[in-house]
Amino acid sequence: MGIRYEDLNDMHMDVLREIGNIGAGNAATSLSVMLGQPIDIALPKVQLLDFNSVTDAMGGPETLTYGVLLSLTGEIDGMVMFLLNKDFAHLMLNALMGEAFASFDEMDEMALSAIREVGNILSAAYVKSISELTGLDIHMSVPEVSIDMAGALLSMPLIKFGAVGDRVLFIEENFQSVSESVASNMILFAEPTSLSLMLSKLGIS
Repeated sequence: MGIRYEDLNDMHMDVLREIGNIGAGNAATSLSVMLGQPIDIALPKVQLLDFNSVTDAMGGPETLTYGVLLSLTGEIDGMVMFLLNKDFAHLMLNALMGEAFASFDEMDEMALSAIREVGNILSAAYVKSISELTGLDIHMSVPEVSIDMAGALLSMPLIKFGAVGDRVLFIEENFQSVSESVASNMILFAEPTSLSLMLSKLGIS
């Protein structure tokens, strides 16, 4: 049956935090290359949260948020979802396109495409970290992107994975560019058999 996030102990969490640290470092490197400027990242905060707590951490269920959702297949069955706020989107678009957007409503298709690519790159950095650390063959789907209230965005993974657990791995990141500091958030969910396989490959039963 595998292990659920609810059953993880401190040793399991230490391993998952290390994955988060390495993934965040890779994400910062990828962003630095994409934006053509130095990007540093503080030590990310890795927690196990239920879906309601994730929504609260995003500022509440009605907070307008940009979501990038990717399914994981291959030897791992799960999903990754990046939740990007307006400040993060502003930094990315200003660096990539030289434009500032006061709200998500102002974004045209080109801007949305750029943010989609940022989410894809960030997700790939984490998936690559998991794959390299575990030796597992993991594939990512084409990203599904949308701008909606945080509660509505989180309903998608809840519908898909809520039956096997009500907690997800929630990673809070703080990226520092030359001029400003912005936060992004990511949730990672692996089905119990996949989570057990990941932990066993990392030497934790």
